[in-house]
Amino acid sequence: MSDQIQFIVEKLNQEPFRKNYNLITFDSLESMQLLQLLNDVLGEIDPKHAVDIREELPEQTAKRMLSLLGILKYKPPGSASDLSAFRQGLVTGSKPVIHPVLHWLLQRTNELKKRAYLARFLVKLEVPAEFLQDDTVADINKQYEELMEAFKNLHKECEQLKTCGLSTAEIRRDISAMEEEKDQLIKRVERLKKRVETVQNHQRMLEIARQLRLEKEREESLAQQKQEQKNQLFHAEQRLQRAQLQLKEMHHAVVDSKPESLMKKLEEEINFNSYLVTEKIPRELESKKNSTYFLQKVVAEPAMSQSDLSVLEIKINEVNAQMNQLIEKRMMKYEPIDSKFSMYRQQASIISRKKEAKAEELQAAKEEMSSTEKQMLQKTNQANELEGSEVLKGDEFKHYVNKLRSKNTFYKKKRLEIAEITAEYGILQRTEELLKQRHEALQQQLQSIEDKKGISGYSYTQEELERVSAVKSEMDEMKGRTLDNMSEMVKKLNTTVAEKKASLAPVIKELRQLRQKCQELTQECDEKKIQYDSCAAGLESNRSTLEQEVKGLLEECAQEESNYRYINCMKRNLEIQLQRAKEEMKAYVSPDPQERRKAIREQYTRMILEQENLGKKLREKQKIVRESHGPNMKQIKMWQDFEQLMECKRECFLKQQNQTAIGQVIQEGGKDRLVL
Repeated sequence: MSDQIQFIVEKLNQEPFRKNYNLITFDSLESMQLLQLLNDVLGEIDPKHAVDIREELPEQTAKRMLSLLGILKYKPPGSASDLSAFRQGLVTGSKPVIHPVLHWLLQRTNELKKRAYLARFLVKLEVPAEFLQDDTVADINKQYEELMEAFKNLHKECEQLKTCGLSTAEIRRDISAMEEEKDQLIKRVERLKKRVETVQNHQRMLEIARQLRLEKEREESLAQQKQEQKNQLFHAEQRLQRAQLQLKEMHHAVVDSKPESLMKKLEEEINFNSYLVTEKIPRELESKKNSTYFLQKVVAEPAMSQSDLSVLEIKINEVNAQMNQLIEKRMMKYEPIDSKFSMYRQQASIISRKKEAKAEELQAAKEEMSSTEKQMLQKTNQANELEGSEVLKGDEFKHYVNKLRSKNTFYKKKRLEIAEITAEYGILQRTEELLKQRHEALQQQLQSIEDKKGISGYSYTQEELERVSAVKSEMDEMKGRTLDNMSEMVKKLNTTVAEKKASLAPVIKELRQLRQKCQELTQECDEKKIQYDSCAAGLESNRSTLEQEVKGLLEECAQEESNYRYINCMKRNLEIQLQRAKEEMKAYVSPDPQERRKAIREQYTRMILEQENLGKKLREKQKIVRESHGPNMKQIKMWQDFEQLMECKRECFLKQQNQTAIGQVIQEGGKDRLVL
């Protein structure tokens, strides 16, 4: 506790509070002063709370502080039952309540400032459900939620920019490095200008080099345009192939099928699509929305410790146990009545699961088919691009194989030549090493002779002079060659530019033709698409009308069939009842006593007499039992007493026998002693 108070005093003496407290003065603060100090700290976190607590009621102050502490996710120490004591201590300004709150707030002031700022915009206003029925209120609430999500995204981007942004020192270092590079480049350009100015016709050469650069840039742009045109042509060919494939499939479907099969296929597709739209996709969307909602809720919650997670797990287990108990009670309550319905429900759930599984399998198969078709198109296009426009077949493939064989033999021949050259290179390298060794030996002999004659260094000086003269001659020759090469290079550049222009002219012409062809194919495809859409719309309208008629007729047929079955069952019941009534009348009116006994009336009359006789006998028996109940009970009591008496006599007899046996043993033992 002393460490806690010392920490609070240190923080309050720093910026922005500057209270100049020590441990004694802080501990001697009254309750109102403590509350005002807590309010000042809360006002530093959220400026809305920077008020004088003497100008408001204690209940309002406590309510305002509790609401802000709840937003800041402060958890009071102790259990949930201590919350009332915490509220009371906050109202009265109790030190055991105020000191932990101040310690917690001053530990994380910057974090709580950020949380309080976000709470102003992210604490959602709960609108009652009955108000959301109004369209205007619902739209405003939706706009409010969208603005809240936009604020979240903007705040995240702002935080990322704050954390990922470069510092001013780094930017200054980059600017200084770039300026140094700029100065170096300027100096290098000046040196190159000085070197070029000594060359004759340097202006003309610079102009030609500039034109060359422009032509290269133009060539690159034309190549890029050509590549773009090729890509557009490739995509147009792919679209054309897909359209042709769809058209071919439609032709096959129309030729090989009948209207009934087409209608059946369309009905299957419509049923599948309607199942996806009405059942599967909404269910998946709802599950995704629920998971997104729960994830957002989890993200909005503060970080949980292991103890919080264990408490939540315990609550989840308790709720699951309660749910299981309720389910068992419900099953025990409704099982005898709804046994058939439960069986039907299980069958329906099994069928729905099978339906969902088949729908998923069908969708996966469709996706796999579409991906396979895309891969097939890519493979065909790759095959068209490799070594020609089409896949080689027949004689062309044989010619290609022969060409590969000739290349293989040429490759083997060149490899043998390389092996021979490598062997000769090894021999020459060894010869060079031997010559170097002989040269070093001769150099040592020559140096020793020069030392003897007193002219050491003569050969080295002569070699240096020869080398310098050779280098000078080479430099002169190189300068002449450089000028010749530059003139030749300029001529080559001019010829290359002319050749490129001549070679690009047919390509540009071909590109124009291909563009025109692409436009024509696109126009034709659009026309075919319009025809297909109109035909599909007509078929769709006819199908919908026929479907409605068929649906109405099926409903009418089902209604009539149910009426027929109901009337038929009623007729059978009435016939059976009439037949039984006729047989009963016949048996009842018959003069034969045997036949009359078979009548239901006679049988019931006989059964009633038998039951009445049985009731009389039972009543008489009951009367006898009641009369003899008292004496019988007395007799049972006497027999029980007699049984206890006999048991007591038996026990006494057994005890007496045991005592006599023990006395005999003692007497026999005394006699034996006397004899001894």
